[in-house]
Amino acid sequence: MIKIIIKIVVLATMFLSSKMFGLPPKDSISSFTFQRLAAMEDFDCDACGCSASGGSMGFSSMLNNNFAGVRYFRQSYTSRDGIFANSPWIDENFNTVQAWARIPLTNKIQISALVPYHFHQRELTTGTERISGLGDITLMGLYSVFETKKDSAVFTHKVNVGAGVKIPTGQFTQANNLGSINQSFQLGTGSWDYSVVSEYVISRKDLGMNTTLNYVFKTENKKEYQYGDQFNYAATLFYLFDFNAVQIVPQAGLAGEVYQTNKQHGLDLPNTAGDILFGKFGFEAGKDKFSIGVNAMLPINQNLSSGKMEANYRWSVNLNYTL
Repeated sequence: MIKIIIKIVVLATMFLSSKMFGLPPKDSISSFTFQRLAAMEDFDCDACGCSASGGSMGFSSMLNNNFAGVRYFRQSYTSRDGIFANSPWIDENFNTVQAWARIPLTNKIQISALVPYHFHQRELTTGTERISGLGDITLMGLYSVFETKKDSAVFTHKVNVGAGVKIPTGQFTQANNLGSINQSFQLGTGSWDYSVVSEYVISRKDLGMNTTLNYVFKTENKKEYQYGDQFNYAATLFYLFDFNAVQIVPQAGLAGEVYQTNKQHGLDLPNTAGDILFGKFGFEAGKDKFSIGVNAMLPINQNLSSGKMEANYRWSVNLNYTL
């Protein structure tokens, strides 16, 4: 499976690269805004902490610069049901429905909001456990630092920086973590968390690449539990097919997440750090003011909770309306 994923990413990269240098001039990519705003990815999930509600699925539309919409995504994990080496493996599924929006304040400043509702499930040896409810609400601001004038350059460049806050509106239940390897089976972290992000977009005609780096500072909650800080990175290739009435944007790339150790009462908790690298691919299609997107992520390499937890897949579907 991993070899197949790598081949998909490599072939997509080769195809898009050939398009960059092989096509005659046509409508420029500049007529659309391709900003992944991956800053929000870090708040939405991590496999070793946080509220497991997004996981590098991205927060921005590839076709809509300013929009309001709804998104559903699902994550699948397998982890040990207990802290012992011979504890049985169990299946865990995290489901989220999000209302999300991105609104401009000025030509250079945009704000984004995300309101998630979670319904998670795991198959314990003692039976099925379910939790559901409102998750942590996220707010973010993004500022455009630099943008190439599109009529004077072969390649266009754009640099954004931003910062955000995750509000502890989701319930944190300490009992859910007792004896559990996956500390993410929660509706929220119970803490105020803060993020900083940088984003660089380069494009030529209808082909582009987006790269993002962001870091999340996680604080201690009222139960004296603190999820470890998280670092995310991603690179995504995309290409715009403009059929006048309909626009389609396929995309493929890589995304990684690195988690620091969780703490309780100021002490490090074992088997809570980790890292994972995903291959991701999908598309977005738009007509008039509406667009629909589908994305999937499959792990290429992972080391979660000292090998006692494994991510299986993540996928999402969204419907947006351009403001």
